[in-house]
Order: sequence, then C-alpha cells, then structure tokens
Amino acid sequence: MPDYLDRLAAFARALTFATLSPSAIAAARRVVLDTCGAMLAGSRRPENTHLARLVAERSRGGRASLVGHALHAEPMLAALANATAGVSLEVDEGNRWGGGHPAIHVLPAALAVAEEVGADGPRLIEALVAGYEIVSRIGGATQARANVHSHGTWGTLGAAVATAKLLGEPALGAVVNLAASMSPANTWTPCFEGATIRNLYPGRSSLQGILAAHLHRCGFTGVADGPGDVYGSILADGFEPERAVHGLGEAPLRIEANYFKFHACCLYNHPALDAVEEIRGTARFEPGDVARVSVRSIPFVTRMAEPAPAAMLAAKFSIPYAVAAALVLGRTDVTAFTEDVLEDPGVRALAKRVEVTADPAMSLRRDDQPVATVTVTLTDGRTLSRSTRVVRGDAANPRPEEELVAKFLALAAPVLGEQRAANVVALTSRLERVGDVRELSALLSPPAVP
Repeated sequence: MPDYLDRLAAFARALTFATLSPSAIAAARRVVLDTCGAMLAGSRRPENTHLARLVAERSRGGRASLVGHALHAEPMLAALANATAGVSLEVDEGNRWGGGHPAIHVLPAALAVAEEVGADGPRLIEALVAGYEIVSRIGGATQARANVHSHGTWGTLGAAVATAKLLGEPALGAVVNLAASMSPANTWTPCFEGATIRNLYPGRSSLQGILAAHLHRCGFTGVADGPGDVYGSILADGFEPERAVHGLGEAPLRIEANYFKFHACCLYNHPALDAVEEIRGTARFEPGDVARVSVRSIPFVTRMAEPAPAAMLAAKFSIPYAVAAALVLGRTDVTAFTEDVLEDPGVRALAKRVEVTADPAMSLRRDDQPVATVTVTLTDGRTLSRSTRVVRGDAANPRPEEELVAKFLALAAPVLGEQRAANVVALTSRLERVGDVRELSALLSPPAVP
C-alpha cells in the first residue's frame, strides 16, 4: 500500500470524538442539520417517493430509516434513497477545496449504519468527520476529466470509511482500495439536460461505500493503490497523492472549511447570484428596466449558458435562468426552480439577455480576487456592476447560525411540521450528547397519522 494511503488510513483510524476540537464538532453538527434538511425536502420529489417505497418493499425488515417517510429499509438501500433525495434540490453543502459535496455521500451511509448498530452521537460525528476528510482530500488530489462529475466519484471512499469506523473495522486502507474500484463513473451531461439519473450519483456511492466495508469482511481484496489506479488512469487526467496528505491532521479539518448553499442551484451559479443580490440591494429598478446582463466568471460557466433549460435540474445548472429568476422573482430558493416557474415569461425573456463569459484567471479556490463579476445595463443607460470574491455561506464568508437554522426549517417544516422540525434543530445542537442515533432518525420521519 502506498505511503499516502497508509497516512490517510492511519489518520482516519486514529480520529475519534475525543480527538476532535470544539470547532470541528460544531462544524459536524451544522453539516448534519443542513444535510438532513436537504434529504427531507428532496424526499417529497415524486421520483424519490417512489424510490423510497421501492427500497422499503425490497428490504423486508430493514432497520434504517428512509428520511421523510414512515418507512425503513436495509442500510445500503436506505443510504441509496436518502442520498438521492438529498442532492435532488441542489441545496446540500459542499467543499471547494476538493471532493465536491462530501456530506451528501458520507452522512446517508453513516446515518443508516449508525442506526443499524445503535451508535451514539459521538460515534456518528467521528464517522462523518473521518469520511468527509478522506473524500475531500482524495477529490482535491484529482484533476478530473472535463466531463467527469464530482458527485459520486470520490463519495464511495467516504461512505466506506464512515461505515468501517462504525463497524469497528481497523483495515481502513484495504476498505478504501475496495471502494475506489467501485467508484461510479458519472458525467455532467445529465445536469445540463435535466435528467434526474444524475441524482442517483451520491446514492450509488453511498450504497457502494457500505458494500465495500462489508466486502472486506467477506474476504474480498483490492488493488494496492485503488485511488491511484482508478482516478489516475480512468476518471482523471492526473492524480497527485502528495496533495491528498498535505497538511493532514492540521486545523482546520475539511469539514470546517466547507460551504453551505443559500441559493438552490449549482455552486458555480452562486458567485454571480451573490453579485446580483448586492446590485438589487443598492439600486432601484424593475426587471423590465434591464437591457442586458453580463456575467464573467470561472471557465466552467460557459457550459452553463443555456437560457432556456428544459427541466428543473437543468435550470439549476443554467446561469442565465438563475440570474433572471433572481432579478424577476427576487428569490433563488427552491421555489425559483420548480417546474411551474420554469415557463415564467418574464424569467424566460430576461434569461435571453444574459451573456456568460469565462475568465481563465478566476478560480473558486482563490480568495484574493473576484470569482464573478456581474454588470447590469439598464434601459436608461445606467450600468450597475458588482464582483464576488467568496460566496455567501462559505467558511471564509460565513452566515450567522440563525440563517442556517432558518434554511433548515424552510426545507424541513413542510415535511415534518414546524414543531418536529424545531425538535430536529434542538437535537442536532446537542448531537454529541445523544445516546442513540435512532433518536435523530425517528424525528426525520413525519409524525404518524391517526
């Protein structure tokens, strides 16, 4: 086994709740709350409701909760359904330093396995933090090929590490090697076309990660360097192991350096949308006053320039649509991207007047220069321009705790009811003192109807 993988495995093996700093524990609590909100809201999508029923029927006696439903399933299938639901509305957290969206790959697996084994809050936290760190570091060491989507790709490793931690499996390097060879190969194409098969990416990696830990116990073996083999030769143009261990064990941990979404769409929209919010807050004008909008941002945005997306998911990957929705509707939450809003004539008309260009010097991993500049030209000749350096909700530009709680309540209350959603907030705020994770999972199902 290569040195970098030995070091990652040793780090994850040695990580316990007792070794975590108060800030890392607080970060884990916030990530749990935010990700549960994403899973709850997504659980009400029709396809996700059908998937939950399917896996419950196929499980027969499974003990892991299906979030948002009064149903249970075998942990691998529960993780599949919960992770799929959690990504479907594009409100789940992420990490710009690597790994894409670690929590939606790690937490559904960790929660399902923790529920099965009756783990307490501290064990769930340490499994989440360990899995999150591995996902982010391996992802950050990989230069994925142009059409390889980060969703699912490295998530299998994090789900496997979290599962192995909860099962008390010490051979974490071997489990990672197995999980790497089971990584899904996922593309960006469904995002732009609006095909919801894309939402299965985290679900598949969550299932595969749990399976990898069990396969190790069955006696299956992996190659000596699974990540290097798969990411270095198939899914990426380059894999740099030294980047995976750079600063390993130093504060802050990757879960402390994440971002939370306050726009219900792809992160690559967020710099432009933050700039639009600033413009709207400093000048008075109506949508009809807008002659054109110019968005200059990171190179990837040229792939997100379709002004007339065909489906909800595609709209979340369209900068012209998102910018137009922000200007016309005055919001970028979940309701701005639903099917009934997609055909809004004002949004559609303005989206056609949004020009998207790339700036090769811009990168989300830099804090010292703009990552998006938006210029709104009005029909009266005025020009309004703003730039974004770090998106709102990033660890380097954090929002108050009450805003994160408000986001959760907005997502969860329609599913659980206001009081039950508030109870989830209260429980996650003391997660390290919870004696059995089933207390949390029980709250994540809607109350029984008499």
